[in-house]
Amino acid sequence: MPAMIESLFYVRETPWHGQGVRVEEAPTSADAIRLAGLDWTVSSREMFLADGTKVEGNYMNVRDTDERQLGVVGDRYKIVQNSDAFEFTDALLGEGVKYETAGSLQDGKVIWLLAKLPNKFEILGDKVDPYVVFTNTHDGSGAVKIAMTPVRVVCNNTLNMALKSAKRTWSARHTGSIENKLSDAMQTLELASEYMDAQKNLFEDLYKIKTPDSKIIQFVDALVPVTDNMTARQLDNVQKIRSDILYRYNDAPDLKVLDKTGARFIQAVADTTSHIIPFRQTANYAENHLKDTINGNSLLDKAVAITLAA
Repeated sequence: MPAMIESLFYVRETPWHGQGVRVEEAPTSADAIRLAGLDWTVSSREMFLADGTKVEGNYMNVRDTDERQLGVVGDRYKIVQNSDAFEFTDALLGEGVKYETAGSLQDGKVIWLLAKLPNKFEILGDKVDPYVVFTNTHDGSGAVKIAMTPVRVVCNNTLNMALKSAKRTWSARHTGSIENKLSDAMQTLELASEYMDAQKNLFEDLYKIKTPDSKIIQFVDALVPVTDNMTARQLDNVQKIRSDILYRYNDAPDLKVLDKTGARFIQAVADTTSHIIPFRQTANYAENHLKDTINGNSLLDKAVAITLAA
């Protein structure tokens, strides 16, 4: 496995990192936690200096199965166990929820799970499946986070866009009553519907924007600009991204049948951000791709802004 990916499973389609345990059917939480290698617990241990003096106010989070040190946390930190994450998602989505992928990053410091929501949506005749992503950190570096991740069914690309009119993410710090905060997060399903409705409205607005070939060239130039101080590698990467967007806009089978509008351009950019592989994959490439899945992709947000401003 790549350095940043410790364990995971996935259903049928090979994920962005090409690694993990492949299964044919989306499992229930009891099987998912085992297949993902997340069937372990964390405990906070007291810390001591070399002379035996106790370190007040700080604890070391440790994985109980192998004593791996995950991170230093404060005395107000509340552990959210991996099983809590699956129990929360089970309660959120109801009996029969199926998990598409789950796993561990950075030797257990970060865990995630992804499950498909029961709702079905259609945007401009395009089927979009809504997913919910749950992420948690055990090293004290981040909050519990839940995010909406819409995926176009026909080409399996994500439409993670920041919308002013609808919230896509929810989070809670590891302090106070985690149980109450997770209970409050049941509003996620309501937020999901609001987000998908807002995205549908956005694409209807984008569809009204006509994009002749000359305008698309302008959009791509503004989206992925060339600067004087670029290295040869950076320039090659820019040209690769530009070419990929233009190819998908003009020739992708699912897009070339559509009218030339802003909606078609945004779908082409989303396709590129979901699937293009950089020339040089760093050790944390898979982790960064996961972050894009959770937080959204800045290039896609920029493309929306450029198109709406035209």
